[in-house]
Amino acid sequence: MKFVSYQEKGFLVVKVEGRMDIASSPEFEKSCATLIEQGHQRFVIDFSGLEYISSAGLRSILAIAKKLKGAGGSLSLCSLTGLVKEVFDLSGFDNFLPVFADVEQALAGGGK
Repeated sequence: MKFVSYQEKGFLVVKVEGRMDIASSPEFEKSCATLIEQGHQRFVIDFSGLEYISSAGLRSILAIAKKLKGAGGSLSLCSLTGLVKEVFDLSGFDNFLPVFADVEQALAGGGK
């Protein structure tokens, strides 16, 4: 899994590519926790390049959401497709985390 982050319109956009599984999700979670500690509070995670997410990946997303909530921040998700969208739909994560069609919509509607 690869991920890059960049700032846009007051948000930190984290673009994830590849597979988020038991091997890669701890590194992702740790990196996001570091970004939160550095003061970033409004995250948009862009899943447009993600091919697969496991339950370990879902746990990492949940941990990041909790850290952000505790810091007074927000987490929005976008660009869920294919198997990744199915996993989020089945897990119910889309019921408590805002999900947007793409980055632009997440930036316009995130943090609310």
